[in-house]
Amino acid sequence: MINHIVLMKFKPDVSEDAIKDLESSLDELPNRIYEIQMYELGRDVVRSRQSYDFGLVALFANLDTLQRYHNHPDHKTIVQKMNTICENIVTVDFEGTDSGSLREQSPETRLPLLS
Repeated sequence: MINHIVLMKFKPDVSEDAIKDLESSLDELPNRIYEIQMYELGRDVVRSRQSYDFGLVALFANLDTLQRYHNHPDHKTIVQKMNTICENIVTVDFEGTDSGSLREQSPETRLPLLS
């Protein structure tokens, strides 16, 4: 599975209506783009100095389905909205691993913990 994570920092002057419009548009994507296998989104609840304002997590079967998602016209429309109201957008796409599989490794093959 490919994990697609997006974090957004809104511009200071962005309106609540613009944020709600983005939320609504993002919420509709799984109904329009069948490649999305799992999809969660929401506003930050901690609001620390380093927090971003909004995030989403989506799962895709493979890199091909992620690419089709990126090229989908509905996704491109939302990216334009995001670019209008966000001062910063950070993304990461990675092949997920089940944390249980890490526990199954022998001590000799595990990576050392960061200190």
